Amino acid sequence: MRFQNHLFVLSFLALSVLIACHSKKSESSEKTENKPVKDFVFGDKRAFAECHASTLIRLEDGQFLVAWFGGTEEKNPDVGIWLSKGRPGHWSEPKEIAKIREDAHWNPVLQLAPDGTVLLYFKVGKEISHWETWVKKSADKGNTWSDAYELVAGDKGGRGPVKNKLIVLSNGTWLAGASNELKRWEVFVDRSEDNGKTWKASSYFKIDTNQIKGKGAIQPTLWETEPGKVHMLVRTTSGIIGRSDSDDYGKTWSPVYNTLLPNPNSGIDLTRFPDGTLALAYNPDAKNWGSRSPLSIGLSFDNGKTWKDKIDIETGKKTDEFSYPAIISWGDSVAVTYTWNRQKIAFWLGTKDDIKRLAVK
Repeated sequence: MRFQNHLFVLSFLALSVLIACHSKKSESSEKTENKPVKDFVFGDKRAFAECHASTLIRLEDGQFLVAWFGGTEEKNPDVGIWLSKGRPGHWSEPKEIAKIREDAHWNPVLQLAPDGTVLLYFKVGKEISHWETWVKKSADKGNTWSDAYELVAGDKGGRGPVKNKLIVLSNGTWLAGASNELKRWEVFVDRSEDNGKTWKASSYFKIDTNQIKGKGAIQPTLWETEPGKVHMLVRTTSGIIGRSDSDDYGKTWSPVYNTLLPNPNSGIDLTRFPDGTLALAYNPDAKNWGSRSPLSIGLSFDNGKTWKDKIDIETGKKTDEFSYPAIISWGDSVAVTYTWNRQKIAFWLGTKDDIKRLAVK
């Protein structure tokens, strides 16, 4: 009887080991077979003819909020801010959440504040040079929204984030990349040291005109490498991406200089992984007002000095438009939304390892 018991125990242990090994093998197989996911946030049936300039955040439950502007055409008075909630394959019906008057609405930017509040910044105005920045808040993960209020009452030209997400610095300061298109294209930053209640704009950045040609630079994307050391990449009219750096929490900045990264005068966005790796979403054409196809993600392992690994997440004809990406990351995961030929908002979900694995060496 004792022998039979021992035999049963040994058999049970062997079976457990086999099951565990098979389980680990399955998990490993699933991991290696996983591929980046591409999706559209909505289908062909929509309440607007065109859409552009998306933004996204990831909620604690793993769902995403995605917003964009939509209407008959960019700059038209019927254009408003729309939003969908969900994840690939399961998106809510787009809903217009901001339309304060019959002027064009532009460039929404979503922010998930440290206290869980979701903020939506957006521009309103007939012309970019004189638009206003408005804000709405949600305390229930984007299900309902407050009334809109001006970020800086009476301001014309646009304060706060102009296209890309703001960042919270290591000292708690909120820093937004901003720009103005009144005469030249000018870059500045807007900072808040009271969690977004009040804002102070920097002076316009100096631009090295020997390197950056044309009208100038707009639409910064920001990151912090260590306390006080902040950096930005910017869209320029010179066929390249520009850069500026700060050593004092974004209070003063170097002149905007050339990075040698190609860009056809189209929107860019960047995210930083916990290990310091940077991921940049951009169009790699080197001609001013050049092609917005393909849309690529590049990785840098030396704080933006070089970009060695690059993949195209959307390809097509040179006349296609895959533009204005917004990119976020958490852990080793990364998500991107972008304009798909002004007809749809596309969503790409992958990992840092996916980019490294698929990159053309």
